[in-house]
Amino acid sequence: MSSRRANDSILLEGVRQHNLKNVSLRIPKGQLTVFTGVSGSGKSSLVFGTIAVESQRQLNETFPWFIRNRLAKYERPRAEVMTNLSTAIVVDQRPIGGNSRSTVGTMTEISPILRVLFSRHGEPSAGPSTLYSFNDPQGMCDECQGLGRTVRLDLGLLLDEDKSLNEGAIRSPLFAVGGFQWQLYAQSGLFDPDKPVRKFTAKEKDLLLHGEGFKVKRPGRELTHSNEYEGLVLRFNRRYLKNGLDALKDKERKAVEQVVEAGVCAVCKGGRLNKAALASRINGKNIADFSALEVSELLDELARIDDPVAKSVVQAAVAALERVEAIGLGYLSLDRETSTLSGGEGQRLKTVRHLGSSLSDLTFIFDEPSVALHPRDVHRLNELLKALRDKGNTVLVVEHNPDVMAAADHLVDMGPGAGTHGGEIVFEGTYRQLCKADTPTGRRLRHYTGLKEQVREPDGALTIKHAKLNNLRDLTVKIPTGVLTAVTGVAGSGKSSLISGVFARQYPDAVMVDQSSIGISSRSTPATYVDIMDTVRKMFAKANDADPGLFSFNSTGGCPACQGRGVIQTDLAYMDPVTVTCEVCEGRRYRDEALEKTLGGKNIVDVLGLTVEEALSFFTDDGVVRKLAMLREVGLSYLTLGQPLSTLSGGERQRLKLAHRLRDTGSVFVFDEPTTGLHMADVDTLLALFDRIVGEGNTVIVVEHDLEVVKHADWVIDLGPGAGRHGGQVLFEGTPSDLTAHPESITAEYLRADLKRAAR
Repeated sequence: MSSRRANDSILLEGVRQHNLKNVSLRIPKGQLTVFTGVSGSGKSSLVFGTIAVESQRQLNETFPWFIRNRLAKYERPRAEVMTNLSTAIVVDQRPIGGNSRSTVGTMTEISPILRVLFSRHGEPSAGPSTLYSFNDPQGMCDECQGLGRTVRLDLGLLLDEDKSLNEGAIRSPLFAVGGFQWQLYAQSGLFDPDKPVRKFTAKEKDLLLHGEGFKVKRPGRELTHSNEYEGLVLRFNRRYLKNGLDALKDKERKAVEQVVEAGVCAVCKGGRLNKAALASRINGKNIADFSALEVSELLDELARIDDPVAKSVVQAAVAALERVEAIGLGYLSLDRETSTLSGGEGQRLKTVRHLGSSLSDLTFIFDEPSVALHPRDVHRLNELLKALRDKGNTVLVVEHNPDVMAAADHLVDMGPGAGTHGGEIVFEGTYRQLCKADTPTGRRLRHYTGLKEQVREPDGALTIKHAKLNNLRDLTVKIPTGVLTAVTGVAGSGKSSLISGVFARQYPDAVMVDQSSIGISSRSTPATYVDIMDTVRKMFAKANDADPGLFSFNSTGGCPACQGRGVIQTDLAYMDPVTVTCEVCEGRRYRDEALEKTLGGKNIVDVLGLTVEEALSFFTDDGVVRKLAMLREVGLSYLTLGQPLSTLSGGERQRLKLAHRLRDTGSVFVFDEPTTGLHMADVDTLLALFDRIVGEGNTVIVVEHDLEVVKHADWVIDLGPGAGRHGGQVLFEGTPSDLTAHPESITAEYLRADLKRAAR
């Protein structure tokens, strides 16, 4: 436990950010504080929207003006007092992203240590450590530019030689008939645009594909244009392949990927480095071999190095790798690209990086770090959080997992409900005290559930055949239909590879509800997301004999002063932006003419101010009621129709996406960790929704760690036994009851322990 004084606290008074209702709070510094509460209760508004934002805003004010102008700008949160803050480091779930040059090794800064090791102790040495970097021109493979793979144009995919240029012989939409790039060839005067490419002479075909060094005239609407001619292959390679696919916009990249062939670089064999760097070896392995090993394997390899001169470098690498292994990511390899990591994996790697820092007296803020963790690995997470605390830092965690709550020094429970029904502090104290508290969290902690009494009988099966993706070992698995199936296993065991990867490809008609972004804008609302606004505007238009556009703040109905935003933001360049409520429309977004029109006694602003529950009583249109009912089914009945989606929590956004996908027709629904961001009480609502979907004759497949979902399932497929090379096998197929008797499954071990608690 930290030895800091008890009165050394972060002080907040009168916080009114988002739905917070004049909240005041003292948060002990140097301790691990966990914030709990139902989804939408105000946890994120308090921790991220207030503490993190104000810390970053004040830190930015310490920099010179020319630097501040280049930093992200933050507005002061709505609070009367915010004192005794320290520098905040936010470790969130946003994907790390990055391009093909960003790997686990570069992110954790373990790769630079290996480069030093090889530069000093590799035989023969290639020279300084930079010569072992695939991101350095002197170290990278000349053929693939350090990417380890090459992308080449496949002319067979790009060109349909049985067609003429006018008929669309160039298949890619980037060269669509009538477009500028098509005109360069079809209207160049060099070729007969009506002659099939197959009938071109050898000279004509070479000119089409590889010609260069002269100009051609191309007729325009009013003028004749003169353009430098560039053969199709030369132009395609220069414009779309030279700088790599990562440099392309999404739409361009998708079009390019349709006509190229990707493969391992023939020169470096995927090693990314030049011959000199790859020739340098330690115990028979080069640096690319080291990077391709899983972290646990690499630790064993480093232990074999007995050169006393290399001892200090090896120790530094081992210390960093052991931190990665300790948080349950020992199955990753250093050459794994960061863009392929899940949100949970990325969050844990960010944490590992900070553990290696010598800085202290910081405030670390985590957003549900237990996401994607098997119950086995949660204790590792807790040890990591405590290690950060014990280095003299304050650790704040927004979390729903009871095991993380139990590890806290201090707990703050938000509620009592969500949205307008939340925004208050309903409890402060220890975990033991919370378990006795009369709050939604306290009541749910006291409520233990067992296995459901009766499982459903399947009415058929969907077979996954020869699954070999990533670490899967040529699996053939039958998923029963007409029931709820939970796919379980430790992180990295192959669950997502099996379901989101192989199953999704083999059964493309399945409705996939994953954790990808819902793609919101500042003007998105629940009403626009579930697509009822067009109908609502038409209803207003019909009732008032007006144009539907009058009832859209994005169209003619928007306030002219704020363009329908409701606020006016002034960017003062060298100062923080100032956002004020629009004085003309008073934040209502609409012009007066629109507000004069009513429907059922309410104007458009009144209607957008209705909660989903209130709107269900107000509207009679079957389509609108059906779509709003979906929001109620996923537990979002407290949201108002016009609430900006940017103000929703992560759990709320995921459930909104789930509601949106419920409109899809299909008999198989696949969910990837749907309990992410959900309070224990909200998980109960989700399970009821699954029961309804299955009850209507559908099949539901859930990739999940939450034991409440496992206990509620009709069938379980457990993968393992471990992660990475230690996983990829089916350990168990059967009912949850039968799973409890499995002697080797880690999931079974934790399920037994959970049921034991429920029986007390």
